[in-house]
Amino acid sequence: MGDDISLAAQIGLLVVLLLLSAFFSGSETALMSLNRYQLRHKAREGHRGAQLAEKLLQRPDRLIGLILLGNNLVNFAAAALVTLISVDIGLTYGIGEKAAAALGTVVFTFTVLIFSETAPKTLAALHPQRVALPASRIYYPLSIIARPLVWLINMLANGVLRLFGVRDTDNELQSLTREELRTLVHEAGGRISSRYQQMLLSILDLEQVSVDDVMVPHNEIVGIDLEDDEATISAVISQSEHTRLPVYQDNIDQVIGVLHLRKLANRANEPINKRSLRSLLDEPYFVPEGTPLSTQLVQFQRRRLRIAMVVDEYGDIQGIVTLEDILEEIVGEFTTDSSGVDEDIVAEGDDRFIVDGSANLREINRAMAWELPTEGPKTLNGLIVETLETIPEPNTCLKIAGYPIEILTIGDNRIESVRVGKRETDRSDDD
Repeated sequence: MGDDISLAAQIGLLVVLLLLSAFFSGSETALMSLNRYQLRHKAREGHRGAQLAEKLLQRPDRLIGLILLGNNLVNFAAAALVTLISVDIGLTYGIGEKAAAALGTVVFTFTVLIFSETAPKTLAALHPQRVALPASRIYYPLSIIARPLVWLINMLANGVLRLFGVRDTDNELQSLTREELRTLVHEAGGRISSRYQQMLLSILDLEQVSVDDVMVPHNEIVGIDLEDDEATISAVISQSEHTRLPVYQDNIDQVIGVLHLRKLANRANEPINKRSLRSLLDEPYFVPEGTPLSTQLVQFQRRRLRIAMVVDEYGDIQGIVTLEDILEEIVGEFTTDSSGVDEDIVAEGDDRFIVDGSANLREINRAMAWELPTEGPKTLNGLIVETLETIPEPNTCLKIAGYPIEILTIGDNRIESVRVGKRETDRSDDD
């Protein structure tokens, strides 16, 4: 062969084979590194390269068989050609054939590693779409032409795998877990604004948050007691910051309905009386405590309701949850309710805060960027009592999750107010 083809032509052919080897190596890495969800999105947008790549990746065994077939063909051909070139050069310069072949093998190995393996695979790993999508336009027709040979190779390879107990697996996109979706949202970086990132994360967390975490607790429910006189009832209605009020007899556990204040608009000129109120009531809707917010949101939508009474296993009302409470878990505070967490937390210098014992832990954490435990009790009072396993005396000090806490006042068998300081780690960060 060396006599029939000039040395320059042989070297030129070798360069072509090395370029083909680089193409097969780089495109293999690029195709296997593709983000399948981004690929599907591009394919649905009509990108031809993405559509072909998606079809090829539906059968990765066939694709890998095709790539390895081409890569091994060019690599073996290049190796044989290097041997011929080395022998020709050895004869020309008086070097022994064996020595020339050995030297050619060493040079060829390093050349392949650098220019046909490492460099193209690194490029493909850094920019998989730029390499894979154009390459898929070449591989797709090749896969049709070489299908019989690739099928035979895959059949033999799969037979070997079965001997070791390895079976074909479904290559469909697997469902992402909630934590994997959270990771995707976090890694979106600047592609999604921080506000939208937080909203998406809040949606993913709806299953982890229950109605107990966001409800208005039993002792803070504002409603209409039919045992009160009509003047008191009128005052409650006129001063209410809510559009819906529970109506009960004697105590909130005896709720008989929910009054939508809009129904009173057509009767603005009529005096309020208990009989007329009863005729305007909607039937109360009860949900068990511990219901995930994702479930409750769907129930509100199906029933076309906006308010529900949260009850425990004994049927006693523990609080009220509204559609607005759930939406605020997603988008953040958007109401003008003056009874928010701002009234529960009063700054006392830069490092200390006076906090109401009945304040909701999740709201405290959200407002102050703290990390108080929220897995158990829902209020600061409950957290402290659970930690101490007793109702403490005033001036009792303790630490919870690194936050120094001092009990200030006690009343009605509960902690009314505490002083909370910053964690030492937070202080050092500020310094």
